[in-house]
Amino acid sequence: MRRACVAAAFFASVLAAGAPGRAQPVVFDGHPDVRLFFQAAHEDDDVADEALERIAARWRDGYAGIVRDLLRFMRPPRRPPPGPPGLGADPTDPDGGGRLEWTTRPEHPSTRVWRRLMRFLEERTGQRFRGDVRRVQRWIWEQPYDPHPGYGFFKGQWYAQIDSRFADFFPRRVFSLIRLDEIDWGGVTVNGIPPLEYPAHEPADEAAWLDDGHVVFGIAAGGETRAYPKRILAWHEMALDRLGGVELTIVYCTLCGTVIPYESVVDGEHLRFGTSGLLYRSNKLMFDHGTRSLWNTFEGVPVVGELVGSGRRLTHRPVVTTTWGEWRRMHPETTVLSRDTGYERDYGEGVAYRAYFATDELMFEVPGRDGRLDNKDEVLVLRIADARGEPRPLAISADYLEDHRLHVEEHAGRRLLVVTSRAGANRVYDAGAAAFERLAGDGVVVDADGGRWRVTEEALVHAADPERRAPRVAAQRAFWFGWRSQYPDTRLVR
Repeated sequence: MRRACVAAAFFASVLAAGAPGRAQPVVFDGHPDVRLFFQAAHEDDDVADEALERIAARWRDGYAGIVRDLLRFMRPPRRPPPGPPGLGADPTDPDGGGRLEWTTRPEHPSTRVWRRLMRFLEERTGQRFRGDVRRVQRWIWEQPYDPHPGYGFFKGQWYAQIDSRFADFFPRRVFSLIRLDEIDWGGVTVNGIPPLEYPAHEPADEAAWLDDGHVVFGIAAGGETRAYPKRILAWHEMALDRLGGVELTIVYCTLCGTVIPYESVVDGEHLRFGTSGLLYRSNKLMFDHGTRSLWNTFEGVPVVGELVGSGRRLTHRPVVTTTWGEWRRMHPETTVLSRDTGYERDYGEGVAYRAYFATDELMFEVPGRDGRLDNKDEVLVLRIADARGEPRPLAISADYLEDHRLHVEEHAGRRLLVVTSRAGANRVYDAGAAAFERLAGDGVVVDADGGRWRVTEEALVHAADPERRAPRVAAQRAFWFGWRSQYPDTRLVR
């Protein structure tokens, strides 16, 4: 997702109209009316100052997330060129080191509001943020989570100025399992990155447009196999598909570098998903069309909305990140997504998100970066429940696995075998008590007794006794920063 500036017309309509006048009162005992935060962003100083006085009288640091959301869509001051202070130096920065404006041109109305809100936030928290909204975010996430009870409703109404459908995700007194101050706008509208719905596919021998080295995500289900080229999926970030009679929701968070296929049927109900346009810790949140609940795509569970606490959980299917040449050699009968998606996109290899993938910089702030690996270093990730049913996250460096192509890992009380091909494709199996010793080519693993096991998408299968199987364990690749920010307690093998 790309950042987007909200147009001047948006600011004019919201600030001049006074958004709270269009909303029903949202009052909670002991807390200021949530509409006051809208009024605090009014371009009329008298209206805004009165609202800020009333908020200050009941201020809690937990309200800072609301103020940050307001700042998110204001136009910040421009920083001056190097040199001594002069006209336009920011009077709120007495040491001059953070002068925020160097121009005689009139400021945009929202910039005046930005200054007012930033000054208010610094006064209330006792912090010096020096005009850095990301610094505001980091400070907020270091505080205990104590939000205004109307925060969800506020967020929905505020984001609705971009797309009215955002309000559907945050009804009054919305239930949430995650911090609302960590939900951010990703720069697009609802389904602004359009999911592929039952896209066309073609046989392998008709896909001459794919080179052997092109990256694909390989999935097997119901006795069928299909390749989803990265060059296509990166433009859509979700595919609703049917493979081998299994209904699938295939989610690709490009920012976190991870593809996860889920079964779309839960408790006999076929759920249809879309892309919300919102992020949680830089990971996309999807939504179900039935209840408009937001789902964590790493876990496949609802985290905001009506379905929270329902026990709904999507079944995670295995996926492998590999090359087209390797996938086609292993599965000559495979189908592959067609470029005929119905959308006009440049589906060339490496075109989508080229600039983002080319650096280690992040597009959105996340809590708790971990310098043991670079942000976008790839890791193989999974979560397995231990004996008490608690899911235990694990990340294994992809570079490490390239050097240890047959790797046994004890995790959450289970012995896992990771098999890595020459092309770097990782598959995880439940090794059980079997002792695997070496690889005999890409498709065969040899055990301590000399037994040969075939590498398949469903299991390791003993060549002499096909009833002996080591079942596949669902796992996928991800960028280190994305996995670590979701699961700070993850084990890392590197």
